[in-house]
Amino acid sequence: MIRLKVWGARALFSRPEMKVERVSYDVITPSAARGILEAIHWKPQMMWRIQRLYVLNQIRFESLRRNEVGSRIPTGKITAAMRARSTEGLALHVDEDRQQRAATLLKDVAYVIEARVELTPQGRDDPKESVQKHLEMARRRAAKGQYFHHPYLGTREFACDFALLDGDPPSPHESLQGSRDLGWMALDLDYAAGNEPRFFRAHMVDGVIEVPSLGDDGVVA
Repeated sequence: MIRLKVWGARALFSRPEMKVERVSYDVITPSAARGILEAIHWKPQMMWRIQRLYVLNQIRFESLRRNEVGSRIPTGKITAAMRARSTEGLALHVDEDRQQRAATLLKDVAYVIEARVELTPQGRDDPKESVQKHLEMARRRAAKGQYFHHPYLGTREFACDFALLDGDPPSPHESLQGSRDLGWMALDLDYAAGNEPRFFRAHMVDGVIEVPSLGDDGVVA
């Protein structure tokens, strides 16, 4: 098991049901937490399973207008470019396609991510691979502040700091005491089912959210 504390000035964990304006979930999602861990350590032989999320700071929102690109490159063009080994025709001209949209963000956030390592089929077939090996590699990299790309809180513009946590998580803000129903929340993508998104009913008790596995009861498509 690993515990990683992450924090930042702003975060945006976008709700998928909000199609035009971006609105953040109240707290970090398991898939965003997995992305942070993968930024620090990931190999094809292993995967991260988020077990608990600890919310440390008071939940506060703010509104902000952000510049976004109004379109994206079609998947067919990307596939064709990969086959042709050429980037011709893949450019997006930002100045011609810029849109300004409002976003509801989280401000001054801090979390502790508790996760375990599981081996993929590729890893289980390799006698050199083990759960402990990858946990130690991840702990060592986190302790040194190393990463493959800078971890972020939902979107790349909101980079986060992180630190390996050896002991128990800090106490949450007093406003987080008690039980709170956070509604349906994105859990993760089910890669075995064609990258289908999965959702769960998130409940926070004294700042702690228990995260189910993809196959658990109550997890829905």
